[in-house]
Amino acid sequence: MSAVPVAERDLARMLATLQATRREGEYVYVSRAQPDATLAAQAHAWIREAEGISYVIAREDADAQGLDYAFVAAWLSLQVHSALEAVGLTAAFSTALARQGIACNVLAGYYHDHLLVPADRAGDALAALAALRRPADTH
Repeated sequence: MSAVPVAERDLARMLATLQATRREGEYVYVSRAQPDATLAAQAHAWIREAEGISYVIAREDADAQGLDYAFVAAWLSLQVHSALEAVGLTAAFSTALARQGIACNVLAGYYHDHLLVPADRAGDALAALAALRRPADTH
């Protein structure tokens, strides 16, 4: 068993090292009232809600199946291993994106936060996130 990297809890250190990368492709949300084995196999993420299951799949897979969707997203991943109980990171990046008028849907993984932003605003989102990066307080 390999050692798990220590998750960061300090907001200043998280912002000092904040980098976002874009996954290749475009992604869409598809919802079903009941589990769908085909969508589950294609899903990059999914969440079960009272109304049904939301699957995040590649747009090309949705198009190939003739599936309906409304939101086309770029998938950005924050390359900082933030602790799940860390305070402030989500507020910092969501505020920066909101100031630029960029919608953001957040998926928190064990190691990283993942942001689904409008595909046509991905460059703007990456720039807004890069602007958050600042040196940690050295005191």
